[in-house]
Amino acid sequence: MLSKRRIGLVPRLIIAIVAGVLIGQLTFIPEVLLQIPVTFSSLFSSLLSFIIPLMIIGFVIKGIADLGQGAGKLLGLNVVLAYSFTLIGGFIAYFLASNLFPLFIQGSITDSLQGETISLEPLFTFPLEPMLDVTSAIVFAFLFGIFISWLRAEGKGEYMYGFFSEFSEIITKILHHIVLPGLPFFIFGNFVNLSYTGSVFAILSIFWKVFIVVLSLQLVLISVLFLIAGIYTGKNPIQLLKNQIPGYFTALGTQSSAATIPVNLECAKNNGVSKEIREFVIPLSATIHLTGSIVTITSCVTAVLLMYDMPYGFGIMSGFIATLGVAMVAAPGAPGGAVMSALPFLPMIGIDPTGMLGNLLITLYLTQDSFGTAANVSGDNAIALIIDKVYTKYILKEWTSYAEVPEETPL
Repeated sequence: MLSKRRIGLVPRLIIAIVAGVLIGQLTFIPEVLLQIPVTFSSLFSSLLSFIIPLMIIGFVIKGIADLGQGAGKLLGLNVVLAYSFTLIGGFIAYFLASNLFPLFIQGSITDSLQGETISLEPLFTFPLEPMLDVTSAIVFAFLFGIFISWLRAEGKGEYMYGFFSEFSEIITKILHHIVLPGLPFFIFGNFVNLSYTGSVFAILSIFWKVFIVVLSLQLVLISVLFLIAGIYTGKNPIQLLKNQIPGYFTALGTQSSAATIPVNLECAKNNGVSKEIREFVIPLSATIHLTGSIVTITSCVTAVLLMYDMPYGFGIMSGFIATLGVAMVAAPGAPGGAVMSALPFLPMIGIDPTGMLGNLLITLYLTQDSFGTAANVSGDNAIALIIDKVYTKYILKEWTSYAEVPEETPL
């Protein structure tokens, strides 16, 4: 029997965008019919906001709890490197965007976007509030993950570990059976609305240039990270980059850091990372290292602020970028998780996360999320190389020296 060929997620998203633009332009369609996909997008956005804290709890606790001996030191180093690289990527993206984007975001375009437009409203809304906010979920996940790891080192904590392991599997099932299939319809509804208001063509004329800048910066940052890792470990950076190619292209197809973990572990193995290090750094970094995603979000946010003539100074953006580096730990669960994690913090820069600009950012981010994910997972292996060097040179040596200390001879 011939197997059915399934259309990949990225082609489905592109089809949804094209269909949304075309249908939104058809003036003979009654407005109430156009409101149906807009209603679905509104409901789906609420569902995603509800799932985000659960994603954090499901993925982060298990990732940290899987650490063994030396979890404290290695976890601390992993977090510092991942957060530092994420912040550096975000600030570089901001400085590049704030100086380059004004060259092609002209006044005539921003005037057309700021004109009076009548958007489609959902037929109805459903009040679905998250059980926890993102910050509470992050703190809860880190505390429980660390202490479950310590309990397991003492031969305890298996019940809690089993609970959160199965919780993580449930979240994964929800993402793959509800969130992923619903994304194209979510995109479709957003673009129907944008096309109906007449702003879609002005937006797309800007964002294809933004995406070229974003992709170029992501590739440069990946190369720099592997150059740093290669210099520190004494390995050939070019060979390290070649070994990462399977992980990069797998992430392009899956749009999920979590789904790319098995392939990324093989990339780490080919780069010579020890088994004990790669088996905790790669899964954990898939949760906390998001250089590619923060480059995309920072660039998209800066472009939107420019398009709508809103403040985008360093004082406003610096706090947002620093917060984003922590908030996006929910990102690996599903395509677009990073931008959904960022929504609660958009008011910091003057954007209503439930309004038109919030939906615009979600839509624009999702159309190229796979490239940000590919950059994230590639950087994970650069981090693994650095930590493996530290582990073998300092921590493992320290444990060996401690084990070799002879007991005192009684007098």
